[in-house]
Amino acid sequence: MRKQIAAANWKMNLTYQQGEALLDEILADGIQLAEHQLAIFAVPYPYLLMTRSEVEHENNFSVAAQNCHHKKSGAYTGEISAEMLHSLGVPYCVIGHSERREYFAESNSMLAEKVNICLENYITPIFCCGEPLEIREAGTQNDFVAEQLKESLFHLPAEKVKDIIIAYEPIWAIGTGKTASTAQAQEMHAHLRSIIAGKYGSSIADQVSILYGGSVKAGNAAELFASPDVDGGLVGGASLVPADFIAIIRALK
Repeated sequence: MRKQIAAANWKMNLTYQQGEALLDEILADGIQLAEHQLAIFAVPYPYLLMTRSEVEHENNFSVAAQNCHHKKSGAYTGEISAEMLHSLGVPYCVIGHSERREYFAESNSMLAEKVNICLENYITPIFCCGEPLEIREAGTQNDFVAEQLKESLFHLPAEKVKDIIIAYEPIWAIGTGKTASTAQAQEMHAHLRSIIAGKYGSSIADQVSILYGGSVKAGNAAELFASPDVDGGLVGGASLVPADFIAIIRALK
């Protein structure tokens, strides 16, 4: 079975003390993850070591950065490199979140560089893709996300692609309270898998975990995750509420 993943994206929220308390409460619940299940916490840079320390003795709990720079090193004041993340023992990094694409003008070609430099530093990218409302309303979302994958991932060899985590995030459903219906989510996830299969074959595509990332909540996680091509979620607001994120982790297949 593909890895089933509950990934928390804290974004720019919580003080250090609040983050520590949140992790303590989630871990105190005693969740026992199966071998094919994984819980990941994508936290602000200052909290990476604290989070790694909290989860490193837990089975299948891990930590991710929310971003990295696309260059190896240099005069980029305030930026964080993949090499730095690797030196901290951070095994995952979110790449291309819609907020990074929109607010920081990250292009598909830049994200290809970020994917490359993560892989060079033994960091698994959690690669985000998804369409804004106007693309969905125009009915061109399939072509839109296909282009995102092709321009940022399809230069990679098959053995690299199969280990990347993809997160589909309909931008119109992020933080809006709107959620793609289960049918819409499954349809897009199946489409993404078919795009990968078209390039690399179905045996590779069937190994890629594809997460849903649009207003996942405790109340809808089980239904979403039950879809055959939905392998968990990239969770924003609900990941800041211990009881909610516990319920989301427990909803994994």
